[in-house]
Amino acid sequence: MKYLKNKEFWFAILWTLAASLIGKYGATLPGLRIIGAMVIALLVGMMYQLIPPVIHSSQSGIPFISGKFLRLGIILLGFKLNLITLAHSGAKSMGLAIFVVTFMILLTYGFCKLFQVHEELALLTACGCGICGAAAVMGVSPQVKAKSDDAVLAVAVVCIMGTVFTLLAVALRESLGLSTEQYGVLCGASLHEIAHAVAAAGAAGETAIDIGIITKLSRVLLLAPVALLVGAYHTKKTKDQAEHTKLPIPWFMAGFLLTSGLGSFLQLPAVFLESLVSLAYILLGMAMAALGMSVNFQVILKRGHRVFGAALLSSIILFFTCYGIVKGFF
Repeated sequence: MKYLKNKEFWFAILWTLAASLIGKYGATLPGLRIIGAMVIALLVGMMYQLIPPVIHSSQSGIPFISGKFLRLGIILLGFKLNLITLAHSGAKSMGLAIFVVTFMILLTYGFCKLFQVHEELALLTACGCGICGAAAVMGVSPQVKAKSDDAVLAVAVVCIMGTVFTLLAVALRESLGLSTEQYGVLCGASLHEIAHAVAAAGAAGETAIDIGIITKLSRVLLLAPVALLVGAYHTKKTKDQAEHTKLPIPWFMAGFLLTSGLGSFLQLPAVFLESLVSLAYILLGMAMAALGMSVNFQVILKRGHRVFGAALLSSIILFFTCYGIVKGFF
């Protein structure tokens, strides 16, 4: 493992772990409990950007933590879920996911074209907002032969949008008039990154996190088929018949379902399960901090105002559309 010999990796571990622990223990304070540990860790990570040596010392380790640790945290969090209890909401969650992904991709892409965002960046941003954030951007990028600058900008836009609406969901939680279960569905349906859905749902407790993850992962399931469709659309539109790169499949989905099944159907010791879930929250907090550390505000300011505006409008519409659906059907 080349990362194990890289000092920046270990500095990234140190800083993100500190942020995660600040989030964990900070969320026990009366004034911060409503925000939740994940959002606190995210905000601490963003604050690190005000201290350049922190970012520079851990630069190469940040992507690893925001990607791998996030997925490992989600996998371990599966031990907390009881699939038998949540199975009844499965059909609804999948139906909602298909609607959200289709609606959000078409809406964001439409706004991008209205604002004269060029084709590849519009597709990347639409898929990132509609499916699962950065993972969707990177999954679709080879299908549309996007430049690395476009991928970076799309990821930055999705991360900022997810952060803004995570904070909005937490801020409005008490005034939305939703039950814990409804709030979890709203977070999973309306927020872009898995980490953002977990962070916002965390403000309402573990039940909301469980439901938010199930709802969000229903959208993640659509990554591969949507990327194939987008690739076919782009090929037809550009008349490029070149062979497409193989799609990255969200493998952590299988791990999440496996641990959920093990936790649901096996009589595992409660202490063991609690330890794994506790580790999951620490890893997710670290991923959230890394996500905050990687938000690139300079890229947005330089050339992202049009795509940012398109994503902002579609995200506002999505949030309140999902609120209406959740209120009426969940």
